[in-house]
Order: sequence, then C-alpha cells, then structure tokens
Amino acid sequence: MATEIKAPTFPESVAEGSVAAWHKKAGDSVERDELIVEIETDKVVLEVLAPEAGTLAEVLAEEGDTVESEQVLGRIGEGKAAGGKADKADAKAEKGAAKADKPAAGGKQHEVKAPTFPESIQEGTVASWNKQVGEAVKRDEVLAEIETDKVVLEVVAPADGALVEIKAEEGSQVESEAVLAIFAEGAGGAATAADEPPAASADDGASDEKVGDKILAPAARKLVAEHDLDVSRIEGTGKGGRILKEDVQKAVKEGSAKKAAKPASGGAAKAAAAAPAVEGERPEKRVPMSRLRQTIAKRLVQAQQTAAMLTTYNEVDMSEVMALRAQYKDTFAKTHDVKLGFMGFFVKAASEALKRFPDVNASIDGTDIVYHGYQDIGVAVSTDRGLVVPVLRDTDSMKIADVEKGIGDFGKRARDGKLGIDEMQGGTFTITNGGTFGSLMSTPILNPPQTAILGMHKIQDRPMAVDGKVEIRPMMYLALSYDHRMIDGKDAVRFLVTIKELLEDPARLLLDI
Repeated sequence: MATEIKAPTFPESVAEGSVAAWHKKAGDSVERDELIVEIETDKVVLEVLAPEAGTLAEVLAEEGDTVESEQVLGRIGEGKAAGGKADKADAKAEKGAAKADKPAAGGKQHEVKAPTFPESIQEGTVASWNKQVGEAVKRDEVLAEIETDKVVLEVVAPADGALVEIKAEEGSQVESEAVLAIFAEGAGGAATAADEPPAASADDGASDEKVGDKILAPAARKLVAEHDLDVSRIEGTGKGGRILKEDVQKAVKEGSAKKAAKPASGGAAKAAAAAPAVEGERPEKRVPMSRLRQTIAKRLVQAQQTAAMLTTYNEVDMSEVMALRAQYKDTFAKTHDVKLGFMGFFVKAASEALKRFPDVNASIDGTDIVYHGYQDIGVAVSTDRGLVVPVLRDTDSMKIADVEKGIGDFGKRARDGKLGIDEMQGGTFTITNGGTFGSLMSTPILNPPQTAILGMHKIQDRPMAVDGKVEIRPMMYLALSYDHRMIDGKDAVRFLVTIKELLEDPARLLLDI
C-alpha cells in the first residue's frame, strides 16, 4: 500500500510554498525519517521526511512547483528499489577494498553545508564550532551554529563519524548552503589521530598555529588576539602543551599574561616624557558587530526615519497589584508551577485596552491600514546577542498563568538561541520592561510595522497626594510611543489611561469591566 508524502502544515502567515529540491528520485530507496524533499516559503525552508521506509514510487510535485499546506507531494511504495541501498552498500564496500591507501577511519565523506537561508537573509556568521576535527560525533549531533540577523541555526552531523576538515572558521561570513566542513562517516577520535601524523593530529586541530614553542587552538588564538596577550606566559593544558580556550580565559582572569610595555627610544622617548603621565591600563578591544545587532540597529533607525513617532507618559499606582501578588504568589506557584510576576497583569491589561482602541492594535502597510481582530503581543527579551521580541498569540484568551509560562519559556529559549523565526513575527503590539534593569523613565522605539509600544519601568516609592493626604506609594512611570500617522494623541492618552485604571483596580481585569 502506497504512503502519501505531504507538505508540512504552513503557519497562518504563509499561504503557499515552492518545491525547492527533491533529494530522492522515483525508484530510489528511502529510510524512515530520511530527508526526501525541501519546501521553500517566503520565511523559512521546511524539510519533509519520509513517513515510512520503502521506495519512492511517484513524484507529484516537481521542483519549482507551487504547493499548499498539507498538499500531497508524492507517494512511497513498499520494498526496496533495484540497485537500492543494499546494492549501493555492496558497491561501496568493493570500492573501499580497492582503495588500499585510504585510511581506515575515512568512510564516506560528506560536505557539511550551511542551512538554506530564507529569502530575507543574505548571509550568516559562524558563531561557534561545537566539535573539532577528529572528534567523534553521533548522527544529528550539533556540529556548528550559524548566527543570522534573526535566529541562530544549528548544523548537525549527517551520520556517525568525525570532522575531517573545517573550511569556515568561527567568525567567518557564509552564504546559504556554503560548504562549512568535510565530514567522514565511521570512527573518529583516537582512530583518526592514529592515522594522522603528530603535527596534524585530531587533538591538535586542523588550523592550530605555532607561536614560538607554543601551539594555539583556533579559539585560543582568537582570544589571545582580542586581549593582546603574551603567549609565552600562558601555560597550555592540552595534548603536548597545546593552549586551549580555557587556558587563555584563565590567564585573562588572573592577569598573568599581559604584555610588558615596550621602552620608547630617541624622539619617541622625548615626546613621551613631555606628555602627561597616564596611570593604569587603557585597554581597547575591537570586535565585529553581530548580525542580530546589525539588524536591530537598522530597524531602530528605520523606525525613527519612517514613522511620526511621539511618546506620552503616565504613572500607575502599583499598590493593588503588589498586594494581590503578595497574597497569592505562593498558592499561584503551587497551582501553576510558575512564579506570579508583574508582566502577566500588564499583558492582560494591554489586551483589554487594545480591544477598546483598535487603532492602537492596527498596522500600516504602504498606504493601507490593517486592523487586526486579535491581540498578538510581543514581549521584548534581552539576550547576550541582543534584543529579540517573541510574540504571545491571542493574549485576550490567555490566563495570567499562561502568560507567565509563555514569557518564561521565551526567555530561556531566547538566551539559548532556540527561538524560531515564526515566533518573532506577526505581533500587533509590543511591551518592553526597562524596569528590570533599573530604568525609571525611557522612550521606547516602535517595532515596525506596529504602531505602538508600551514601556514599563522601575517601581519607585514616591510621596503621593491621596484624599488630601501625603502617602508613600509604589509608583511606576509608563510610556507609550505611537505612530502619529495612525494614532491621534487623544486616543494614545486614553489608551494609556485605560491601562493605568485596569492596573490600579485589577479586579476589573478579572470581572471584564
């Protein structure tokens, strides 16, 4: 019985895709979960795996054809094709026996390529190599990470084996499907090291550099250059005294490998004597801007140049929210297995305010205004690589516990670089919390094509006039930046006042009034 090969279920924002490449032809044998075809959409390239083992009996959508979500692409029949994997394995065995000069550890070789980038991404940067030349790896184990201006993509091992050669070092720029390394199936580690001469053994790496009598690993060499260290003062703990990345980090921490200042001579010495003496070190370090940081910079400048951006401010008394949180935080944590924070209240208050003021929930597309009948709120998350804004979908129907769980999950995966492109697209409104870092007041910048963004800040005890008396209250400044092309000042102020009123009387959120 034939098994249908279907296109994946596309996200809502993706209407159709095109067949980018078939990795098998009709009559070829396939194994279960083997990559068989790739579908390219306007955002990502989706892989289609074989649902069953057998033979590719029929291809219904050729390369270049446009397909819809879950469309049948082909069919897999039972059994193996003639000249399939079994025959190919025999042929490979005979070919391997004929080449007596080929090392035992060098099985079938593969080119390790960068992923196929979406159309909006031109190139990426090799962020890190998780495996070194000769180190044994398992199939689907992460070999390297490619950082683009949107996400970090993982490159996995095509089979069990080891890296033979790394062609794109850390920090180098690569294009879509560029060859990153050569990978060989079979044994790695000790077997590979035994087959190679000591000067180029697997442990020493393919691109080690010798400085004086010291051998530096690639990652160690990069750190030495960044910190301008004296290699002779670093003690290597690797094989044969090889200096590893950890050795350099230790030397930087201890300050034991700093270069001695060179004595000035002649006219330079006189100039130095005339100049005022500067005590202490004056280090500088120049590093390339990451792809994500470049994109953030470009979008922020674009937002200021293309939108008529204004900001209105207000302040909210957080007494009621803080009292409610203090009263129920332990019970909430036991019931929902997540801490009760402040962001859940703000997301729910913003969702309600967006329903009342649809202009704030709209976006501008060229000369058209797009009104969204749903609330998808992006929450800004800070990572080591820069700021990302994953999106909570349909926040109006979410409970506060769901919001807190979603934000916690986004934060963890954002720091690990595991967020997908689709999770950071399509928001209708954004909330950013500078108060986490102690900011008392700020002006948030729009996240195009959205027309408004809410800025939260630090909760500060301040004297307030309450019923004719001065009381100390926990106050927070709120800032709403908005696109004046779309939102009038009156609506922007009323929207922010609505959020203020809902937070100062949180029972209104629960009662929907």
